[in-house]
Amino acid sequence: MTKNVGGVEQGIRLVIGIALLTMGFLHVVTGTMAIVAYVVGSVALITGLFRFCPAWTIFGMNTSSVARK
Repeated sequence: MTKNVGGVEQGIRLVIGIALLTMGFLHVVTGTMAIVAYVVGSVALITGLFRFCPAWTIFGMNTSSVARK
């Protein structure tokens, strides 16, 4: 699995993921919005941690500065 998420984008994904999950856990958002916050936050956090986004692969995008093989 090649990395296709760059450093700046990784930081943004991590911050957004942590913020959304925190909002859900602290009940800042409730109901359906809490479920959306959990799902989107989890996806953002996981893709930020692994620096791989399946959607970027489908669309042929790569924001990583790592040399491609």
